[in-house]
Amino acid sequence: QVQLVESGGGLVQPGGSLRLSCAASGSILSIKGMGWYRRAPGKERELVALIRGGTTNYADSVKGRFTISRDNAKNMTYLQMNSLKPEDTAVYYCNAELRPKHYSDGYYIYWGQGTQVTVSS
Repeated sequence: QVQLVESGGGLVQPGGSLRLSCAASGSILSIKGMGWYRRAPGKERELVALIRGGTTNYADSVKGRFTISRDNAKNMTYLQMNSLKPEDTAVYYCNAELRPKHYSDGYYIYWGQGTQVTVSS
C-alpha cells in the first residue's frame, strides 16, 4: 500500500507564512514527480506547484510567494508559502507520480487526504 500524508496546515494571518509537508510511504519503487494542488470553497481543484526531476512549475497566482522542494531520500515534498493572502484559503492536497514495488512498469498518481489552510485576520 502507498500512502501520502500532508501536514502543516492551519490558520494564519494575511502576510504570514506556512510550510506544508507531505510524506509518501509504503511499497514505493520510485517517484517521478510530486506536487501540490488546492481546492477552495466552491471552486475546482487547481494546480499550485509541481516538482519533477530538477524542474519546478507554479501557478501564476503563487509565483514568487510559494516554493516547492523535495527530499528524495525521504520521499517527501514541501511547500513553503509566504505572503499568504485570503484567496490562498483552501484544502491543499499532495500528489505523487510513482511506481509501486509490485508494478513492473508505469507510473501512477496517488493523492493525500488534504490539509486545510485558512488565511484570515
